[in-house]
Amino acid sequence: MAECSHPSTHPPLPPTTEDDRLSWLRLLRSHRIGIQTFFRLLEKHGNATAALEALPDMARASGLTTYQPCTEALAIKEMILARAAGAKMLCYGEADYPADLYAISDPPPLLWAIGNMGALKRPRLAIAGARNASSLGLRMSTALAKQLDIEGYCITSGLARGIDTAAHQATLENGSIAVLAGGVDVVYPAENTALAEKMLESGLRLSEQPMGMAPRAQHFPKRNRIISGLSRALVVIEAGAKSGSLITARAALDQGREVLAVPGHPFDARASGCNMLIRDGAILVRSAKDVIEALPPAEMPEVQEPAARARPQQLYDLRAISAAPRAALPAAAPSQAQPPLPQTATSTPRSAVTAPPAPSQSASVVPLTPTAPKPARSLQEIAALHSQILGRLGPAPLAEDQLIRDLGAAASDVAPALLELELDGRIERQSGGLLALRAAKSAAD
Repeated sequence: MAECSHPSTHPPLPPTTEDDRLSWLRLLRSHRIGIQTFFRLLEKHGNATAALEALPDMARASGLTTYQPCTEALAIKEMILARAAGAKMLCYGEADYPADLYAISDPPPLLWAIGNMGALKRPRLAIAGARNASSLGLRMSTALAKQLDIEGYCITSGLARGIDTAAHQATLENGSIAVLAGGVDVVYPAENTALAEKMLESGLRLSEQPMGMAPRAQHFPKRNRIISGLSRALVVIEAGAKSGSLITARAALDQGREVLAVPGHPFDARASGCNMLIRDGAILVRSAKDVIEALPPAEMPEVQEPAARARPQQLYDLRAISAAPRAALPAAAPSQAQPPLPQTATSTPRSAVTAPPAPSQSASVVPLTPTAPKPARSLQEIAALHSQILGRLGPAPLAEDQLIRDLGAAASDVAPALLELELDGRIERQSGGLLALRAAKSAAD
């Protein structure tokens, strides 16, 4: 059990009624009330309702004559949005609140959660890395997440492009946890919307930000501390020297978590942050075995069958909130089922190849229907394919057939693009069918 390092001397009691929850939400959303101030006010006044009543006088004593706490209407609006999204409020001190967050210096007073709460019952490991990940980085993230998932660990990440996405996709069966920088109902990037919905069958989305809020730059470091705080260890895969993944690594170190990193090629800028971490003492990772061996001794986790995990529907009855202005709240929807996943169109063969009839005595000529020529690719499509190829390649060689599989494109489209990039001097072929980015020549050469 994690030791509690609560900001105040006496940890607050969690809210027990809907009125208490509303007061917690109002206090936390009030202007200039941060995490430390929130807990100090609870300690001083005993509960959030009393703290809200005292706020205007405290503000006037500080020279703010027009201070107004978060209104009841705004807090109710957020709770209505939460109910519509199927989100549950997890307050500090409640049974469902992640116990690992008690050990960090700035635990979020409340979290919004959408999905399967069972994901919080499993031991967790975090994976972070580059958004512009290489093919090797994506393959490492997929393999590592999948193996750790099989071993019973729940992967925690940020649902960002690249390494995060690969980790979440690899663990759909048993579920992972995605901590969002914006509201828990706002998926960023939007291209991961289908993945974010699909992972709720066994996994969970978490956020401390208000419902409906789009992510801002200052939210990501705050999100990163939750990712590392939820986990026993953090594995970094492909991180630049000044990337957000290193912010997560620093947060993990400050929280007493184990930090591990996957090494990369010295000439690959995407690996410079990982190589720096290893140089400074992070544990080098080659496989899931290295991660598990680096963890402190603990009971071996057990993997539940996904079918056995019933998705909880513990939502709020906002009608239980007293007071006249709140009596007009709409009744809860009869069904809180998530919207159906967008169906992926079933791909059909480009052409049905039918064998021509065998020649006969009476038919000397068999008419063949000519196939339509493949339309030429536009300059925009060619440029996009070039960009994808260059993004997947790095100084470390990669097999051409593996690159084609990673791109998910036809070999007939990739081959001429590779030739064009080779002629342009941007990539080079190596023996054994390997490809790599061509190193830039210095001015002295």
